[in-house]
Amino acid sequence: MPLHPIIKRELEVAFSKDAQPVWFRIVKYILLGGLFYFLWGTQLLWIILLGLFVVGTSLHFWFRYKTHGWTKSYGMWKQKNKS
Repeated sequence: MPLHPIIKRELEVAFSKDAQPVWFRIVKYILLGGLFYFLWGTQLLWIILLGLFVVGTSLHFWFRYKTHGWTKSYGMWKQKNKS
């Protein structure tokens, strides 16, 4: 499969309004902002950000594997039927 459709699908999922509830996005960005505010200038900030990146990337690939490239429903991801 060419790389262009894969990247296009990944971007569709990443920016989907249905991928995460609005309340979750709000809480996520408030916590991330608080993390930067309280830990700016410390080495702990970069350790935590690296850990969040690793966990987030691992979770992304786990869901991608379980949904067969975002084509099947699994857990919080509900595949919409395109008609």
